Amino acid sequence: MGWTYTLMVLLFSACAAAKDLYKILDIAYHSSVHPSASKRDIRHAYKNLSRRYHPDKNQDPDAKDRFVDIAYAYEVLANEEKRQIYDRHGEEGLKAHEGGQSQHANPFDIFSNFFGGGYPSQQVRRGPTSLTEFEVELADIYKGANIDFMIKKRILCDHCRGSGAASDSDIHTCSGCGGSGVKLVKQQIFPGMFAQSQTTCNECGGRGKIIHKKCPHCDGMKVTDYTAHYTLDVIPGMPEGHEVVFEGEGDESPDWEAGDVILRVRSRRDKGGWRRKESSLYWRETIGIDEALLGFDRNLTHLDGHEVRLIRKGPTQPGFVQKIEAEGMPLFENHDLHGDLFVEYNVVLPIELSQQQRRKLSEAFLTESTHDEL
Repeated sequence: MGWTYTLMVLLFSACAAAKDLYKILDIAYHSSVHPSASKRDIRHAYKNLSRRYHPDKNQDPDAKDRFVDIAYAYEVLANEEKRQIYDRHGEEGLKAHEGGQSQHANPFDIFSNFFGGGYPSQQVRRGPTSLTEFEVELADIYKGANIDFMIKKRILCDHCRGSGAASDSDIHTCSGCGGSGVKLVKQQIFPGMFAQSQTTCNECGGRGKIIHKKCPHCDGMKVTDYTAHYTLDVIPGMPEGHEVVFEGEGDESPDWEAGDVILRVRSRRDKGGWRRKESSLYWRETIGIDEALLGFDRNLTHLDGHEVRLIRKGPTQPGFVQKIEAEGMPLFENHDLHGDLFVEYNVVLPIELSQQQRRKLSEAFLTESTHDEL
Protein backbone atom coordinates (compact mmCIF):
# COMPACT_ATOMS: atom_id res chain seq x y z
CA MET A 1 0.00 0.00 0.00
CA GLY A 2 3.16 2.17 0.46
CA TRP A 3 2.70 5.92 0.25
CA THR A 4 -1.07 5.57 0.24
CA TYR A 5 -0.91 3.91 3.66
CA THR A 6 1.27 6.76 5.05
CA LEU A 7 -1.00 9.40 3.54
CA MET A 8 -4.06 7.78 5.08
CA VAL A 9 -2.44 7.81 8.54
CA LEU A 10 -1.69 11.53 8.22
CA LEU A 11 -5.21 12.27 7.03
CA PHE A 12 -6.63 10.27 9.90
CA SER A 13 -4.70 12.30 12.45
CA ALA A 14 -6.05 15.57 11.03
CA CYS A 15 -9.65 14.60 10.24
CA ALA A 16 -11.26 15.62 13.51
CA ALA A 17 -11.79 19.27 12.68
CA ALA A 18 -15.31 20.10 13.87
CA LYS A 19 -17.17 17.27 12.17
CA ASP A 20 -20.47 15.73 13.21
CA LEU A 21 -19.39 12.16 13.88
CA TYR A 22 -22.95 10.86 13.89
CA LYS A 23 -23.57 12.41 10.50
CA ILE A 24 -20.40 10.82 9.13
CA LEU A 25 -21.83 7.36 9.88
CA ASP A 26 -25.09 8.39 8.23
CA ILE A 27 -23.70 9.53 4.85
CA ALA A 28 -24.73 6.40 2.97
CA TYR A 29 -26.60 3.14 3.11
CA HIS A 30 -29.63 5.00 4.42
CA SER A 31 -28.82 4.00 7.99
CA SER A 32 -30.15 5.91 10.97
CA VAL A 33 -27.29 7.00 13.23
CA HIS A 34 -27.97 9.75 15.76
CA PRO A 35 -27.00 10.54 19.38
CA SER A 36 -29.50 7.96 20.66
CA ALA A 37 -28.13 5.21 18.38
CA SER A 38 -27.17 1.98 20.09
CA LYS A 39 -23.73 0.42 19.98
CA ARG A 40 -25.13 -2.12 17.53
CA ASP A 41 -26.37 0.64 15.21
CA ILE A 42 -22.91 2.23 15.21
CA ARG A 43 -21.18 -1.08 14.47
CA HIS A 44 -23.69 -1.81 11.73
CA ALA A 45 -23.13 1.59 10.09
CA TYR A 46 -19.34 1.26 10.28
CA LYS A 47 -19.45 -2.25 8.80
CA ASN A 48 -21.35 -1.06 5.73
CA LEU A 49 -19.62 2.27 5.20
CA SER A 50 -16.04 1.09 5.75
CA ARG A 51 -16.48 -1.65 3.16
CA ARG A 52 -18.09 0.71 0.69
CA TYR A 53 -15.39 3.39 0.92
CA HIS A 54 -12.34 1.16 1.44
CA PRO A 55 -9.64 2.36 -1.02
CA ASP A 56 -9.08 -1.19 -2.27
CA LYS A 57 -12.67 -1.28 -3.52
CA ASN A 58 -13.75 2.30 -4.13
CA GLN A 59 -11.74 4.31 -6.66
CA ASP A 60 -13.71 7.57 -6.27
CA PRO A 61 -11.46 10.58 -5.54
CA ASP A 62 -13.15 11.32 -2.20
CA ALA A 63 -13.37 7.67 -1.04
CA LYS A 64 -10.08 7.82 0.88
CA ASP A 65 -11.12 10.89 2.86
CA ARG A 66 -14.45 9.32 3.69
CA PHE A 67 -12.80 6.07 4.77
CA VAL A 68 -10.62 8.06 7.18
CA ASP A 69 -13.59 10.02 8.57
CA ILE A 70 -15.64 6.85 9.00
CA ALA A 71 -12.84 5.13 10.94
CA TYR A 72 -12.38 8.15 13.22
CA ALA A 73 -16.14 8.42 13.87
CA TYR A 74 -16.29 4.74 14.74
CA GLU A 75 -13.22 4.94 16.98
CA VAL A 76 -14.89 7.65 19.07
CA LEU A 77 -18.52 6.51 19.08
CA ALA A 78 -17.77 2.83 19.70
CA ASN A 79 -15.82 3.77 22.84
CA GLU A 80 -18.30 4.50 25.64
CA GLU A 81 -16.02 6.92 27.51
CA LYS A 82 -15.03 8.88 24.39
CA ARG A 83 -18.61 8.96 23.20
CA GLN A 84 -19.85 10.47 26.46
CA ILE A 85 -17.17 13.16 26.32
CA TYR A 86 -17.98 13.89 22.67
CA ASP A 87 -21.73 14.08 23.36
CA ARG A 88 -21.20 16.56 26.20
CA HIS A 89 -18.25 18.66 25.02
CA GLY A 90 -17.71 17.91 21.34
CA GLU A 91 -14.32 17.34 19.74
CA GLU A 92 -12.68 20.11 21.74
CA GLY A 93 -13.58 18.15 24.86
CA LEU A 94 -12.02 15.03 23.34
CA LYS A 95 -8.80 16.89 22.60
CA ALA A 96 -8.68 18.19 26.16
CA HIS A 97 -9.26 14.67 27.47
CA GLU A 98 -6.36 13.40 25.35
CA GLY A 99 -4.03 16.15 26.57
CA GLY A 100 -4.31 18.20 23.40
CA GLN A 101 -2.85 15.43 21.26
CA SER A 102 -4.58 13.76 18.33
CA GLN A 103 -3.12 10.27 18.47
CA HIS A 104 -5.76 8.11 16.81
CA ALA A 105 -5.65 4.51 15.71
CA ASN A 106 -4.76 3.79 12.12
CA PRO A 107 -7.93 3.45 9.95
CA PHE A 108 -6.60 0.29 8.33
CA ASP A 109 -5.92 -1.25 11.74
CA ILE A 110 -9.48 -0.45 12.84
CA PHE A 111 -10.79 -2.08 9.68
CA SER A 112 -8.57 -5.12 10.06
CA ASN A 113 -9.51 -5.62 13.71
CA PHE A 114 -13.20 -5.25 12.91
CA PHE A 115 -13.22 -7.80 10.10
CA GLY A 116 -10.46 -10.03 11.44
CA GLY A 117 -8.12 -9.45 8.53
CA GLY A 118 -7.85 -7.38 5.35
CA TYR A 119 -10.59 -6.46 2.95
CA PRO A 120 -13.00 -9.40 2.48
CA SER A 121 -11.98 -11.53 -0.49
CA GLN A 122 -14.00 -11.38 -3.67
CA GLN A 123 -14.11 -15.20 -3.53
CA VAL A 124 -16.19 -15.24 -0.33
CA ARG A 125 -19.58 -16.86 -0.85
CA ARG A 126 -22.39 -14.35 -1.11
CA GLY A 127 -25.48 -14.71 1.03
CA PRO A 128 -29.02 -14.65 -0.38
CA THR A 129 -30.39 -11.50 -1.97
CA SER A 130 -33.94 -10.52 -1.04
CA LEU A 131 -36.34 -8.83 -3.46
CA THR A 132 -39.36 -6.96 -2.09
CA GLU A 133 -42.19 -5.25 -3.95
CA PHE A 134 -42.43 -1.79 -2.38
CA GLU A 135 -45.51 0.35 -3.02
CA VAL A 136 -45.44 4.13 -2.62
CA GLU A 137 -47.97 6.86 -3.27
CA LEU A 138 -48.00 8.16 -6.83
CA ALA A 139 -47.71 11.67 -5.41
CA ASP A 140 -44.36 10.69 -3.86
CA ILE A 141 -43.05 9.52 -7.25
CA TYR A 142 -44.31 12.76 -8.82
CA LYS A 143 -42.72 15.07 -6.22
CA GLY A 144 -39.88 12.90 -4.92
CA ALA A 145 -39.75 11.80 -1.28
CA ASN A 146 -37.72 10.14 1.46
CA ILE A 147 -39.60 7.18 2.92
CA ASP A 148 -38.44 5.53 6.13
CA PHE A 149 -38.92 1.79 6.54
CA MET A 150 -37.61 -1.10 8.62
CA ILE A 151 -36.21 -4.54 7.79
CA LYS A 152 -35.98 -7.44 10.22
CA LYS A 153 -32.88 -9.48 9.57
CA ARG A 154 -30.06 -11.38 11.24
CA ILE A 155 -26.67 -9.87 12.00
CA LEU A 156 -23.47 -11.27 13.51
CA CYS A 157 -23.60 -11.40 17.29
CA ASP A 158 -21.96 -8.29 18.77
CA HIS A 159 -20.44 -10.27 21.62
CA CYS A 160 -18.79 -13.22 19.83
CA ARG A 161 -18.42 -11.62 16.35
CA GLY A 162 -20.02 -14.69 14.80
CA SER A 163 -17.84 -17.35 16.42
CA GLY A 164 -20.61 -18.70 18.65
CA ALA A 165 -18.17 -18.98 21.58
CA ALA A 166 -18.19 -17.14 24.89
CA SER A 167 -14.53 -16.16 24.30
CA ASP A 168 -11.65 -17.01 21.98
CA SER A 169 -10.26 -19.40 24.58
CA ASP A 170 -13.43 -21.48 24.31
CA ILE A 171 -12.69 -22.39 20.68
CA HIS A 172 -10.53 -25.50 20.27
CA THR A 173 -9.29 -27.48 17.31
CA CYS A 174 -11.39 -30.58 16.76
CA SER A 175 -9.49 -33.66 17.93
CA GLY A 176 -11.53 -35.95 15.71
CA CYS A 177 -10.33 -34.45 12.42
CA GLY A 178 -7.34 -32.39 13.52
CA GLY A 179 -9.02 -29.21 12.33
CA SER A 180 -9.50 -30.31 8.72
CA GLY A 181 -13.26 -30.80 9.03
CA VAL A 182 -13.13 -34.19 7.32
CA LYS A 183 -12.30 -37.75 8.34
CA LEU A 184 -10.76 -40.52 6.27
CA VAL A 185 -12.87 -43.66 6.33
CA LYS A 186 -11.71 -47.12 5.18
CA GLN A 187 -14.26 -49.54 3.82
CA GLN A 188 -13.61 -53.19 2.91
CA ILE A 189 -14.77 -53.98 -0.61
CA PHE A 190 -13.44 -57.53 -0.93
CA PRO A 191 -11.39 -59.64 1.46
CA GLY A 192 -8.02 -57.95 1.62
CA MET A 193 -9.17 -54.93 -0.49
CA PHE A 194 -10.11 -51.60 1.08
CA ALA A 195 -11.37 -48.28 -0.30
CA GLN A 196 -10.60 -44.98 1.40
CA SER A 197 -13.02 -42.04 1.26
CA GLN A 198 -13.52 -38.67 2.92
CA THR A 199 -16.55 -37.80 5.00
CA THR A 200 -17.56 -34.72 6.98
CA CYS A 201 -16.36 -34.91 10.57
CA ASN A 202 -19.28 -35.87 12.79
CA GLU A 203 -17.72 -34.27 15.86
CA CYS A 204 -17.36 -30.70 14.58
CA GLY A 205 -19.80 -30.79 11.66
CA GLY A 206 -17.00 -30.01 9.20
CA ARG A 207 -15.99 -26.75 10.88
CA GLY A 208 -12.71 -28.04 12.28
CA LYS A 209 -13.38 -26.29 15.59
CA ILE A 210 -15.15 -27.30 18.77
CA ILE A 211 -16.82 -24.72 21.04
CA HIS A 212 -16.50 -25.62 24.71
CA LYS A 213 -18.65 -22.78 26.02
CA LYS A 214 -21.40 -21.13 23.96
CA CYS A 215 -21.78 -17.38 23.65
CA PRO A 216 -24.39 -16.32 26.26
CA HIS A 217 -25.73 -13.54 24.02
CA CYS A 218 -26.64 -15.64 20.98
CA ASP A 219 -26.62 -19.10 22.65
CA GLY A 220 -24.00 -20.23 20.16
CA MET A 221 -26.16 -19.35 17.14
CA LYS A 222 -23.55 -16.78 15.96
CA VAL A 223 -26.25 -14.37 14.77
CA THR A 224 -29.01 -12.36 16.46
CA ASP A 225 -32.26 -10.80 15.28
CA TYR A 226 -32.06 -7.12 14.44
CA THR A 227 -34.42 -4.45 13.12
CA ALA A 228 -32.57 -2.09 10.79
CA HIS A 229 -33.90 1.34 9.81
CA TYR A 230 -33.47 2.67 6.29
CA THR A 231 -34.61 5.53 4.06
CA LEU A 232 -35.75 5.02 0.48
CA ASP A 233 -34.92 7.98 -1.76
CA VAL A 234 -37.77 8.24 -4.25
CA ILE A 235 -36.56 10.24 -7.24
CA PRO A 236 -39.19 12.26 -9.16
CA GLY A 237 -40.39 10.32 -12.20
CA MET A 238 -38.96 7.01 -10.98
CA PRO A 239 -40.14 4.31 -13.44
CA GLU A 240 -42.60 1.63 -12.35
CA GLY A 241 -40.69 -1.44 -11.19
CA HIS A 242 -37.46 0.51 -10.68
CA GLU A 243 -35.11 -1.46 -8.43
CA VAL A 244 -33.22 0.23 -5.60
CA VAL A 245 -30.32 -1.84 -4.25
CA PHE A 246 -29.15 -1.68 -0.63
CA GLU A 247 -25.77 -3.35 -1.04
CA GLY A 248 -24.69 -5.82 1.64
CA GLU A 249 -27.81 -5.31 3.76
CA GLY A 250 -29.09 -8.91 3.67
CA ASP A 251 -28.87 -11.49 6.45
CA GLU A 252 -25.39 -11.81 7.91
CA SER A 253 -23.57 -15.04 8.66
CA PRO A 254 -19.97 -16.02 9.41
CA ASP A 255 -20.27 -18.42 6.44
CA TRP A 256 -20.94 -15.78 3.80
CA GLU A 257 -20.72 -12.14 2.83
CA ALA A 258 -24.12 -10.51 3.30
CA GLY A 259 -26.23 -10.33 0.14
CA ASP A 260 -28.22 -7.34 -1.05
CA VAL A 261 -31.70 -6.07 -0.25
CA ILE A 262 -33.55 -4.95 -3.38
CA LEU A 263 -36.73 -2.89 -3.38
CA ARG A 264 -38.82 -2.95 -6.53
CA VAL A 265 -40.69 0.34 -6.39
CA ARG A 266 -44.23 0.65 -7.75
CA SER A 267 -47.00 3.21 -7.32
CA ARG A 268 -49.93 2.22 -5.16
CA ARG A 269 -53.11 1.76 -7.17
CA ASP A 270 -55.95 3.94 -5.88
CA LYS A 271 -59.34 3.08 -7.32
CA GLY A 272 -60.81 6.08 -9.07
CA GLY A 273 -57.71 8.19 -8.53
CA TRP A 274 -54.73 9.18 -10.62
CA ARG A 275 -53.31 6.62 -13.03
CA ARG A 276 -49.92 6.52 -14.63
CA LYS A 277 -48.54 5.03 -17.82
CA GLU A 278 -44.83 5.75 -18.22
CA SER A 279 -44.55 9.56 -18.35
CA SER A 280 -48.28 10.18 -18.91
CA LEU A 281 -50.89 10.80 -16.22
CA TYR A 282 -54.60 10.02 -16.47
CA TRP A 283 -57.47 11.55 -14.55
CA ARG A 284 -61.24 11.05 -14.78
CA GLU A 285 -63.24 14.22 -14.21
CA THR A 286 -66.98 14.10 -13.54
CA ILE A 287 -69.18 16.92 -14.88
CA GLY A 288 -72.92 17.60 -14.86
CA ILE A 289 -75.30 17.76 -17.85
CA ASP A 290 -75.32 21.58 -17.79
CA GLU A 291 -71.49 21.69 -17.93
CA ALA A 292 -71.42 19.07 -20.67
CA LEU A 293 -73.79 21.15 -22.81
CA LEU A 294 -72.68 24.68 -21.98
CA GLY A 295 -68.98 24.30 -21.13
CA PHE A 296 -67.14 25.09 -17.91
CA ASP A 297 -64.05 26.60 -16.34
CA ARG A 298 -62.74 24.76 -13.26
CA ASN A 299 -59.52 23.83 -11.50
CA LEU A 300 -58.04 20.38 -10.95
CA THR A 301 -55.72 19.92 -7.96
CA HIS A 302 -52.58 18.12 -9.14
CA LEU A 303 -50.51 15.57 -7.21
CA ASP A 304 -48.22 18.21 -5.74
CA GLY A 305 -51.07 20.62 -4.93
CA HIS A 306 -50.77 23.04 -7.84
CA GLU A 307 -53.91 23.86 -9.82
CA VAL A 308 -54.50 22.84 -13.43
CA ARG A 309 -57.15 24.86 -15.25
CA LEU A 310 -59.75 22.81 -17.17
CA ILE A 311 -61.68 24.83 -19.76
CA ARG A 312 -64.37 23.63 -22.18
CA LYS A 313 -66.31 26.24 -24.15
CA GLY A 314 -68.54 23.94 -26.15
CA PRO A 315 -70.42 20.66 -25.61
CA THR A 316 -68.40 17.81 -24.12
CA GLN A 317 -69.28 14.26 -25.13
CA PRO A 318 -69.21 11.52 -22.48
CA GLY A 319 -65.80 9.82 -22.62
CA PHE A 320 -64.11 12.76 -24.33
CA VAL A 321 -60.38 12.92 -23.50
CA GLN A 322 -58.64 16.27 -23.22
CA LYS A 323 -54.85 16.39 -23.54
CA ILE A 324 -52.96 18.92 -21.42
CA GLU A 325 -49.32 19.13 -22.37
CA ALA A 326 -46.47 19.07 -19.84
CA GLU A 327 -48.72 18.26 -16.88
CA GLY A 328 -47.82 14.58 -16.69
CA MET A 329 -45.05 12.82 -14.76
CA PRO A 330 -41.58 14.37 -14.60
CA LEU A 331 -39.06 12.52 -16.75
CA PHE A 332 -36.70 10.34 -14.72
CA GLU A 333 -33.69 11.44 -16.77
CA ASN A 334 -34.61 15.15 -16.68
CA HIS A 335 -36.93 16.33 -13.90
CA ASP A 336 -37.48 19.68 -15.63
CA LEU A 337 -39.39 17.98 -18.45
CA HIS A 338 -42.83 16.40 -18.05
CA GLY A 339 -45.10 14.09 -19.96
CA ASP A 340 -48.74 14.93 -20.72
CA LEU A 341 -51.93 14.77 -18.69
CA PHE A 342 -55.03 13.15 -20.20
CA VAL A 343 -58.38 14.07 -18.65
CA GLU A 344 -61.36 11.85 -19.48
CA TYR A 345 -64.78 13.42 -18.86
CA ASN A 346 -67.57 11.46 -17.28
CA VAL A 347 -70.98 13.06 -17.76
CA VAL A 348 -73.53 12.39 -15.02
CA LEU A 349 -77.20 12.60 -16.06
CA PRO A 350 -79.45 13.65 -13.18
CA ILE A 351 -82.74 11.92 -12.39
CA GLU A 352 -84.34 15.34 -12.64
CA LEU A 353 -83.01 18.82 -13.30
CA SER A 354 -82.54 21.25 -10.42
CA GLN A 355 -83.95 24.76 -10.62
CA GLN A 356 -80.46 26.15 -11.13
CA GLN A 357 -79.77 23.73 -13.99
CA ARG A 358 -83.12 24.57 -15.60
CA ARG A 359 -82.39 28.28 -15.37
CA LYS A 360 -78.88 27.92 -16.87
CA LEU A 361 -80.14 25.77 -19.74
CA SER A 362 -83.08 28.13 -20.42
CA GLU A 363 -80.81 31.16 -20.47
CA ALA A 364 -78.42 29.38 -22.83
CA PHE A 365 -81.17 28.33 -25.25
CA LEU A 366 -82.74 31.80 -25.10
CA THR A 367 -79.40 33.42 -25.89
CA GLU A 368 -78.84 30.97 -28.74
CA SER A 369 -82.32 31.62 -30.18
CA THR A 370 -81.85 35.38 -30.04
CA HIS A 371 -78.50 35.05 -31.75
CA ASP A 372 -80.06 32.95 -34.55
CA GLU A 373 -82.87 35.52 -35.14
CA LEU A 374 -80.32 38.30 -35.45
